[in-house]
Formats: sequence, structure tokens, C-alpha cells
Amino acid sequence: MDRVFAVDIKDLSPTFKSFATYGDLVSVIVWNAFMLAGVISFLLLIFGGFGFIVGAGAGDTKRVEQAQKTITGAIMGLLIVVTSYWIIQVLEKLTGVNLLAPVIP
Repeated sequence: MDRVFAVDIKDLSPTFKSFATYGDLVSVIVWNAFMLAGVISFLLLIFGGFGFIVGAGAGDTKRVEQAQKTITGAIMGLLIVVTSYWIIQVLEKLTGVNLLAPVIP
């Protein structure tokens, strides 16, 4: 069978030599994206909660509304990430293909 890709992944960078295929690289990127999205959501929840407390203590309704929007956005974003992860897990169970294999280079 001939090579499908014009560029071999191992020729691009020394870092890519630890990945056997493009799929392994994508799995690592997606896994790290899920982790980063969780951390960002957590930080937004903390900052939104802090803004809510400060705004409520000062009686500033605009700051409280902004904090509520921040908290709502963080929760919605986290729900989207968790739902997408859940969909990937369901697809893994249905197809038997390990889509997000923890590949450690």
C-alpha cells in the first residue's frame, strides 16, 4: 500500500517522532483540549463567583449581572465540553474503536 500523506509525520518535528500515526497526535491534542477547557471553566467559575460576591457586597447591580453572565457562560461551556466527551465515549462503545486513547509519548 502506498503512503496516503505527502509528508511523513516524523519528518515534521523531532517531537512527532514519538507518535506513530496522525491519530495518536490528534488524540493527545483533543485530550489536552478537554483538560484545558475544564481548567478554564473552573477559573471562570471562581472569577465569576468572586465578582458576584464583590458586586453584591458593594450593591453594584451591573457587576452582579456581569458576574452572573460569567458564571452562566462557564457552566454552559463546561456542559458543552462534558457532552462532547460523553458523545465520544458513546461512539467508542458503539464502534469498539478507542478514539481518545491516552497516548503517552
